[in-house]
Amino acid sequence: MLLLIVELATIPWFSIADLKKGNPGPTALMKQRMEEAQEEGKTLRIVQRWIPLAKLPRQVVDAVVVAEDGTFFSHSGIDWFEVQESIEKNVKEGRAARGASTITQQLAKNLYLSTSKDPVRKLKELIITLLLENQLGKNRILELYLNVIEWGRGIFGIEAASQAYFGKSASALTLDEALRLAAVIPSPLRHRPDTDSRYVTRRKDIVLRRLTARYANEYSPQKENSSSQSLNEVPDDATMDSTDIDEGDNGL
Repeated sequence: MLLLIVELATIPWFSIADLKKGNPGPTALMKQRMEEAQEEGKTLRIVQRWIPLAKLPRQVVDAVVVAEDGTFFSHSGIDWFEVQESIEKNVKEGRAARGASTITQQLAKNLYLSTSKDPVRKLKELIITLLLENQLGKNRILELYLNVIEWGRGIFGIEAASQAYFGKSASALTLDEALRLAAVIPSPLRHRPDTDSRYVTRRKDIVLRRLTARYANEYSPQKENSSSQSLNEVPDDATMDSTDIDEGDNGL
């Protein structure tokens, strides 16, 4: 009981409000990766470049949302339907076959927690998730998420990932490149978006099918190599469909 109280005391009850206008420093996951490298006798250089949400092409944001959290704009931080589906499937298969973390939950973990599957850590994640949703708007949550999640060894945020894998700013990403980056979010340390591995190809096709189903002819295989207009604003009340969430390094 004492341990639980101590753990709950580490929750950023009041500092989350600072994220409304200020960007975070090194995240918990960044620190964890540096510690892991140090334990191996190595030095890990963290690369992160901030980019405002408004400068990202809409196709980049749409691809990430449909890949990771289809109901992001309609839930309050936790997708209880996905939680139920995940529990049922995991019990049926006797393993963690399906995850249920929303974008906000993933952000909570990246910013403040570790990749541990400890039940106390999960409880803290849920509390921080609700605090994030209460203190910040959906656009800000999405902007933070896109700028802090892991996209490779030492690579954090979509701008750093775009520069590392495609040699360009994330503001100039094509649909195909956006699909590739979205495809590897669940396992960024095991898969590179600039390869045509079976995993990347399969996940990329899944994300494209979701985009096509949701936005009709706006996204199609013929448009994969084209660019789109920048996303000036994502409406907070936009409705998204439910998607399966394949969890991994970012989504545990």
